[in-house]
Order: sequence, then C-alpha cells, then structure tokens
Amino acid sequence: MPQSAALVIGGVDTHGRSHHAAVIDEAGRVLGSAEFEVSAAGYRRLLLWMRRHGALTQIGVEGTGTYGAGVCRYLQAEGLQVVEVDRPDRRMRRQRGKSDAIDAEAAARSVLAGTATALPKKRDGIVESIRALRTVRSGAVKARSAALNALQGMVVTAPAELRSALDALSRSALVRSCAALRPDRQRLADPTQATKAALRTLARRIVMLEREVAELDGALSQLVHRAAPRTIALRAIGVDHAGQLLVTAGERPERLRSEAAFAHLCGVAPIPASSGRTQRHRLHRGGDRAANRALHLAVVVRLRCCPRTRRYVERRTEEGLSRPEIMRCLKRYLAREVFRTLTADLRALHGT
Repeated sequence: MPQSAALVIGGVDTHGRSHHAAVIDEAGRVLGSAEFEVSAAGYRRLLLWMRRHGALTQIGVEGTGTYGAGVCRYLQAEGLQVVEVDRPDRRMRRQRGKSDAIDAEAAARSVLAGTATALPKKRDGIVESIRALRTVRSGAVKARSAALNALQGMVVTAPAELRSALDALSRSALVRSCAALRPDRQRLADPTQATKAALRTLARRIVMLEREVAELDGALSQLVHRAAPRTIALRAIGVDHAGQLLVTAGERPERLRSEAAFAHLCGVAPIPASSGRTQRHRLHRGGDRAANRALHLAVVVRLRCCPRTRRYVERRTEEGLSRPEIMRCLKRYLAREVFRTLTADLRALHGT
C-alpha cells in the first residue's frame, strides 16, 4: 500500500509555547515526530505535517482542557476525531524515560491500543461559561478567606485600645467597623494609626470580594438553572453542586457512556478490596475530587433533612457497615440519580 494511502494515528504532547507531535501507523511503527508553535499557523502546519504521512484517522491529545485546548478546537473544527489522553503512567516513564517526543508517541499508542477513548469536552457552550465563572468565583472566595484570616490575625496583634474595641465583634460587624476606621495618614509612624490603615484596607478588600462573589453567584444561578433544570431540582443539589457536576461531565452527552462510568468519573465507585472470607470495598481515590466533594456535601445535607436517607443509614448500620462505608454507598446512589437527570439535561440542551 502506498504511504499516502496508509492509515495513521497522531499524538500530541502539549505545552504552553510549543506542541510536539508524533505519527504512527496501524502496526505501531513511528513515522515521524516534530515540534510546532502554539498558534493558528502552528496548528495548520501540525495538521498538514501529519497528513503527509497518510490518511489520518484519530489524534490523541494530552491536556485538552489546558494547554491542548486550542489545538483540540482547531482539529475538531477540521472534522478530525480527537481523543483525550491521560499522562503516560509511571511504569512506562521508568522504562523509556521522559521527553516530548516520547510523550507524543505514547499519546498516539494509547489511541491505537484503545486505552484512550474519552472524547474531549466542548469549549464553546454554556458549560464552558459556567466553568469560567466558577474559576473566577473560586479565586474570589479564596482571596476573601485569606483577607478575613489576615484581618482577624491583625486584630489579635493590634494595640490594646484598638483590640479591645474590635475583639468581641462578630465577623460581619468586624468587617464593617474596620472599613469605617479613619486612620491619621500623617501619623502612620504610630503603630495604632498604621494598624488602623491596615485593618481598613483589609476590610474594604473583603467588602469588594463579597460583592464580586455575590455578582458571580447571581450569574451562575441563571446559567445553571438554564443548563440543568432537572439536576438542580434534585434534593440537596444546589447551584454550586450542579455547576461542578456540569463542568465535570462536560457539554457532550456522549462522554457519559453509563452511570457506572459517571460514578468512576466522580470518584464515587467503590473499589473491591476483598480477600478470603473478608468481603469489603474501599475508597476510590481517582476521578474528579471536586465532583466527589459536591456529591459528598449533597449526601451530608440529605442525612440531615431526608427521612429516607436516615432510614437507609439505620438499616445499614444494623447490618454492620461503618459510617464511611455507608457514605460511600450513598454517594454511589446519588451519582446514579445525577447521571439520569444530567444526561437528560445535556440532551435537552442540544435538542437530542
């Protein structure tokens, strides 16, 4: 068969400034590897270079949600099938070493072997908007927490007369009082005046961040209710939980092959750990830990307000299960519920 008619598979190891590409044939032979810049022109050259080696069937790309997002969008727009590839495992790296060419080849081989089958997430829809806003909100919440901790620590070390006036206040009252302080800017060499200025700056930063978080919460509430009305209607699933589960699943319903696969994606599928007469399961430490946290918090709320969940806990406790084991079971059952509603929401979103 002429080389131009041979079926080939590509692999791309992505970085911030450049991408390294490799091409292999159906027998696993390496046909070439090369480096390309991260730009629209670089993506075009990468695709043309791959197609010179034969009929391109699939391309495995590392980091489709980070450094590989741009090249992934370009290749999909060109009608190519892109497969999301995880990092090479440690055993392979111990055997072969580490280089961009080796990683690109490993990405192509994982597609050829069928170990990489996941479709990349879409980056041009409402779920991507939710992800972007959630990222900014998370940063604002962390900054607010850091500012609050700094404010409370500053009060502890403040001069006695200033600390006595602020120490007994609640958090919200403390922020308001510190924001209203009037330090003498001409006497900042005095520790009391300097501390007042520091407290005022921190308090105003907290107020600004709280407004920012509230604004983002309003925008996210609208988007999440629009994207996942069935999921957010579930008991104990709020805007934050539903938003995280949407981001984890992505906007392509075909990514969620089954409810078992979704449970593994969220890290709530218990792993068998039985031996001999001992029959048990252990914690699954893989998957998206943020999705795992969202399901965990929802289960905690259900334990407080759902009679059916409390009855289940009582029954399983009588059977001898520990509290962590019961929590894992509850998260697994909740993942099943969420899979059904989330899949329906995503299909309705795309009219399928």
